[in-house]
Amino acid sequence: MSDTDGGTDDELEEIRERKRRKLREKLEDGTPGESASGGASSVESVGTDHTESSAPPDEPIELETPDRFDVVVSKYDTVLVDFHAEWCGPCKMMEPAVKSVARETDAAVLKVDIDRHQGLASKFGVRSVPTLVLFRGGEPAQRVMGAQSEAALKRLVSG
Repeated sequence: MSDTDGGTDDELEEIRERKRRKLREKLEDGTPGESASGGASSVESVGTDHTESSAPPDEPIELETPDRFDVVVSKYDTVLVDFHAEWCGPCKMMEPAVKSVARETDAAVLKVDIDRHQGLASKFGVRSVPTLVLFRGGEPAQRVMGAQSEAALKRLVSG
């Protein structure tokens, strides 16, 4: 990791707070998908095929860029973030359960590759994979480490 990770984390937190405020304003105004300037909001540019009503997608969302993290966790009421790695055997074993949570629950699932997004892994204290962090209302609510069963993941997001 670079020497700028501390500054990047501060910037990410600032961006997250701005996006939360914008999202709250949009929800209060009843105009999802538009920014105060009338243009398309960054919330709508997550890059997935879901509706303006913010219904969670039926498939896990692969995080492409770190700035999308806050967009996704702010957009949906409940988000299960799967910090994983391509080389991780337990992560691969959990893949069907993670897909099932996305398909069969009201939670969005965000997959974060810790090798590509080391700053986010560090920010959330990920020391082993898989680590799953449940976000409710844009804030971390629960955290579990290690391989989990499909039933355990569904209990986590429904609880």
